[in-house]
Amino acid sequence: MSIEVQDLIKTYGEQKAVDTISFSVNKGEIVGFLGPNGAGKSTTMKIITGYLLQDGGNAIVCGINVKDEPLLSKKKIGYLPEANPLYFDMYVREYLDFVADVHEVKNKKDKIESVIKTVGLTPESKKKIGQLSKGYKQRVGLAAALIHDPEVLILDEPTSGLDPNQIIEIRDVIKNLGQEKTVLFSSHILQEVEAICDRVIIINKGRLVADDKLSNLQNANKNNHLILVGFKETINSSLLENLKEVISVEQLQPTNWKLETTNPEFVRKQLMELVLLHNLNIVSLQSDNQSLEDVFRSLTGDVKN
Repeated sequence: MSIEVQDLIKTYGEQKAVDTISFSVNKGEIVGFLGPNGAGKSTTMKIITGYLLQDGGNAIVCGINVKDEPLLSKKKIGYLPEANPLYFDMYVREYLDFVADVHEVKNKKDKIESVIKTVGLTPESKKKIGQLSKGYKQRVGLAAALIHDPEVLILDEPTSGLDPNQIIEIRDVIKNLGQEKTVLFSSHILQEVEAICDRVIIINKGRLVADDKLSNLQNANKNNHLILVGFKETINSSLLENLKEVISVEQLQPTNWKLETTNPEFVRKQLMELVLLHNLNIVSLQSDNQSLEDVFRSLTGDVKN
């Protein structure tokens, strides 16, 4: 295992920010780490990276107990915190040279050029960090996390504040890195997690509420099915609410509806009868798997923000 978290606890006063959570991440996995604000994500990441001491349990990276051997474990970890700490008055290469010295990197000149290319910093690499856009500042932080060639990457909100083009670029960088390294990353942008990860870990109020492949989580509520139906006409919601074995009805657009049911075939048959009875026209009818947002809402009782 590249990352092992065993019964981890962190308490602030009377509040348990992290409440006895356990999980592991294997080499070569890219795992999304999700939860509402205040769920304990950043606290857990800080404990794994050795920036914060836990009150109970263990965090183990590449077989090294972080609490017992913090310096040795940090050699295995590349960390990009949510508040990306940079020296704005330093030039990009100057800053990476400084970070390389901290890690005692050999052949640092070649390594600096390599990470600049890896994260797509080349066009801006001769500027001061303070002159860079938010997206390029994030790339500098990612380059600094990679400079010592760590086995494990911990990324806390790596796409926060980026525009859509920058998000796609950073996403591609993370996906490429995940081919060789273990990546644990937190994000509030659930579409990014769906695009990058096969597996997600979700915590809520300091406790682990899900740890599984994304496809399994989306199909976990397999007794319930979602049907998307679009009509040519506007209709009253009561027509759909009165259908047998329909659990809930949600209006998506003036003529588009989402139905939840345990018996999709029976509901489809009733929709066809409804169309004939009321002289309506269906323009679209399809099943809809749960999105990660649906899973997130059901497990945390919260809306992403």
